[in-house]
Amino acid sequence: MSMTATDTAERFRAAVEKRELALMEDLFAEDVRLLSPVKFTPFVGRPMVLGLFGVLLRTFQDFRYIGHFEGEALTSTEDTEQPSEILLFKAAVDGKEIHGIDLLQFDEDGLIKEFTVMVRPMSAVQALGAAVLAGLTEDGMA
Repeated sequence: MSMTATDTAERFRAAVEKRELALMEDLFAEDVRLLSPVKFTPFVGRPMVLGLFGVLLRTFQDFRYIGHFEGEALTSTEDTEQPSEILLFKAAVDGKEIHGIDLLQFDEDGLIKEFTVMVRPMSAVQALGAAVLAGLTEDGMA
């Protein structure tokens, strides 16, 4: 059964807000790509992306979505626009305030095909990178 991009985005947002990794499992395409500010190459595939979200859910403090935008945009690998949503968020990592966006891009079944995270400021990106690397190492993924 396919979902709409909006349904998927709402379910993803609810899963993050509940900090429930299991609620995310069927929202990602099998070959999902996650582009992160802390790693040059993308995280590829549902198991890797879910593993990363497991780390992120315990790394971010006071994570909250503060808005969203809907539209269409090119993915990093295609030249046709796909349904897309931007979720704006605020959080903290090791006491550093982070402001960022999650760009979700969907496939024809309404699953998340590409997920891009952008955050600021640079000091927060550095704190996030260190925390994520520690979490990935702890989980045997780095």
